[in-house]
Amino acid sequence: MPAPVREPSPVAGIDEAGRGCLAGPVVAAAVILPSRFDLPGLTDSKLLSARQREALDPAIRACAVAWGLGVVWSRRIERVNILQATLESMSLAVRSLRTPPALLLIDGNRTLPPDMLATAWRSAHRHAPPPRQRALVGGDRSEPAISAASILAKTFRDRLMRALSRRWPGYGLERHMGYGTREHLAALRRLGPCPLHRHTFRGVPADLPPDDAPGAAWGKLC
Repeated sequence: MPAPVREPSPVAGIDEAGRGCLAGPVVAAAVILPSRFDLPGLTDSKLLSARQREALDPAIRACAVAWGLGVVWSRRIERVNILQATLESMSLAVRSLRTPPALLLIDGNRTLPPDMLATAWRSAHRHAPPPRQRALVGGDRSEPAISAASILAKTFRDRLMRALSRRWPGYGLERHMGYGTREHLAALRRLGPCPLHRHTFRGVPADLPPDDAPGAAWGKLC
């Protein structure tokens, strides 16, 4: 495992959840941790159980210097594609930070487009210079701030999908969170898509749901 990046603070770690789903939003989180913190078990959210993530989530929020979330919904994902929507959600998360970071550490191999970051930055931190950026492949395992962001993004999105599953029952969203599982694909074939589905994604049928399906009134609910 590479050593954590040593940079002048404040440093914000950024990660997302839901990029590969067939339904629901993509959610990003940005987290600035203090120079010293006590968060036993902090690591990539994918390596943790739901119970472990739920325990760490409030602890991260309590000890963080600042944290923020960004959400981009399915219709926007369809319009701009999932990569651009993911970058937008990250920009929104950075914009919501109350403390302006000097550096963004972003999980993956891409930084935020300068124009996108500048637009988000001006609306929140008009008098502070835009932060530098660094993309880190595997950063969710090597950088504590990115690990914390991955946990906040995942727990927030999972809670959101469980709540939304009550509005659109029958798809099993509370179990698979919108990912393309066998259960989800079978439900899509049976019911057709609902407003949460990303209609441009492979695996989501283009036809409308049956009249008696839970998502039948999708046009009225968007």
